[in-house]
Amino acid sequence: MSETTPIGTVTPGGTEAADRVADVLLLFARSDAPLGVSAIARSLSLSKAVVHRILRSLVARSLLQTVPDTSEYMLGPAAAALSARAFSQIDVRSLAAPILRRLRDETQETTTLSVMTGKERVYLDQFESPQEVKMVVEIGVRLPLHSGASSRAILAFLPGSFIDDAVRDRQAIDPEFVEDGYRHELDQIRERGYSISLDERGTGAASIAAPIFDAAGNVMGSISSSGPAFRYDFDSHQAHGALVVDAARAITERIRS
Repeated sequence: MSETTPIGTVTPGGTEAADRVADVLLLFARSDAPLGVSAIARSLSLSKAVVHRILRSLVARSLLQTVPDTSEYMLGPAAAALSARAFSQIDVRSLAAPILRRLRDETQETTTLSVMTGKERVYLDQFESPQEVKMVVEIGVRLPLHSGASSRAILAFLPGSFIDDAVRDRQAIDPEFVEDGYRHELDQIRERGYSISLDERGTGAASIAAPIFDAAGNVMGSISSSGPAFRYDFDSHQAHGALVVDAARAITERIRS
């Protein structure tokens, strides 16, 4: 592919320069690690000089930012803001509602919907358990990505830079934090498709959560089935986990349709 050949289909009425900028941003969106000039140039068959100019422009607009102490780049805060705006324009709450309601009826536990915003997540909706003792969340509160089943269900499918940030944040607040065990847990979440938590913050709550994805295949949030820890048996959680994963997949399919 020559340097002047755009990646993918050229938008009618667009320009080659605009196509190149879009290709660079999409490359970062698909990458699970920061990227340097050489890697971008190779992937998009562009000269390093062209890549440098594009990167300078994107950094100036906070769509990208440099990784400290390296010559690599990652998505910046303006990109996160665009992502949050895109989520707000997709009525994911309405799309997910009937599926979350059905999951609540199947599990008899509270079901929740979270979406990622920046480097945090926020609860958008919940369907409360009909049982007298139940878990209830606070809608609209921002929560970190490093703790809780709903957060880790998102984090496990994000680029490595997000995981590195989460590790640093956990280390800062938890002197007993074990990084190797934490990263191994994220590997297990990716393998089985869901995350679990049991009385994680001493609240007596338990949760099983699975990720939901947008039309481009990027993780955009998670759903959970949550309740009091005494009703959760994590020695035999596969059946409950399968219900949550199936519901998450159904929501993803509705988002993509």
